[in-house]
Amino acid sequence: MIERRASSTGATAAIVALLAVVNVMSNRVLPAAAYVPWNLSAAVVITIIARHSVADADLGLGSWLRGLRFGMVLFVVTAGVLSMGLAMPAVNKLFEDRRVDGGVITLLYQAVIRIPLGTVILEEMAFRSVLPAMFALRSGVLRGSIYASALFGLWHVLPALNINTVNPVARNVFGSGAGGKAVAVLFAVAGTMLAGLWFCLLRYRSRSILTSMLGHMATNSVGFTMAWIVAR
Repeated sequence: MIERRASSTGATAAIVALLAVVNVMSNRVLPAAAYVPWNLSAAVVITIIARHSVADADLGLGSWLRGLRFGMVLFVVTAGVLSMGLAMPAVNKLFEDRRVDGGVITLLYQAVIRIPLGTVILEEMAFRSVLPAMFALRSGVLRGSIYASALFGLWHVLPALNINTVNPVARNVFGSGAGGKAVAVLFAVAGTMLAGLWFCLLRYRSRSILTSMLGHMATNSVGFTMAWIVAR
């Protein structure tokens, strides 16, 4: 038992270290064209490592029909809420993002390929499947979900560093100086941590990672589509 715990601890540390490298490479080093294959490869590697310590059921790799049912409901509800926000002038300013440009081809690439394959699969496998299950071996499901979600929040530090620049609402709320940037990053970390906990709950409730994947896809792909519409 002690040997198994030591092995799982080492594997967990290796996965966290690998994800840190993946995060820096994706956000600061690699060209945009490498984003999808790089992140997909990382998702495969961490899953292979985890399967030496954790059963597929504990990783949420199963109950696919149940996960599909939960996930489709979540997708429709999320898309409906975002659509309502788009129709409300007081809310649709939240969709303004200077990173969103290009024509229909760009929209389709981002919403159908880059986000689902490059973002959703890696983040869901990492923070709703692999890490919660690995942490749960020593700390239980609840603490495992909290630890994984905290790391999910930190995962968004680099993407959030320029949020005041690309989003006018964030700039107005937090300010454009260094202090405003720091507050915006803390806000992003806290917000994504809470979102991570919500997705962990859904993933464990449905017993399938497919649920949180579909919910995440709705949030990001539909959200990107709304931002694209506002930008046009």
